Amino acid sequence: DGKVYFEGEDLAGMDDKEWRTIRKEMQIIFQDPFASLNPRMTIGNMLMEPMRVHNIVPNSELKDEAKRLLDMVHLPHDALGRYPHQFSGGQKQRLGIARALALRPKLIICDESVSALDVSVQAQILNLLKELQEKLGLSYLFISHDLNVVHYISDRVMVMQAGKIVEVGEANQVLHHPSHEYTQTLVAAVP
Repeated sequence: DGKVYFEGEDLAGMDDKEWRTIRKEMQIIFQDPFASLNPRMTIGNMLMEPMRVHNIVPNSELKDEAKRLLDMVHLPHDALGRYPHQFSGGQKQRLGIARALALRPKLIICDESVSALDVSVQAQILNLLKELQEKLGLSYLFISHDLNVVHYISDRVMVMQAGKIVEVGEANQVLHHPSHEYTQTLVAAVP
């Protein structure tokens, strides 16, 4: 229930042509890096296909752009000829980030994007996301149940209960001085 606006435009009211244009401005990094990559595509094809479809760079520059994306997520260029099963979980999540960046979006939705990773790899991915945000001027919609992760990555926080927004504000305010009873319960439960 409700409306979703992106840069002042109601997303529900868009036609197919408008959606195609705006879709490249918003990308997603999924929770499960194992299931979110096509096992039949090389990493190079996975990164170059969306850039080809959306004319991000000329075809002659696709491979160089794919290498640039790998550099951004700190993976070697030889990854282009490999398949997803040849990477660890953290590397797969880095590939998912590179894929999201391929279309040069303004907004990336991070849907529990570190919850399937162990704690040390989580920290690496969170640091990478912060680095990319500063470098590229990205906005993230970061969805998580882990309040420590939320506090580390977020400037503003929205707390939802049963599909309803119950509290919104600056991260420090909401997480250190929650005003809603549900938020207080969540914060009190953090080890």
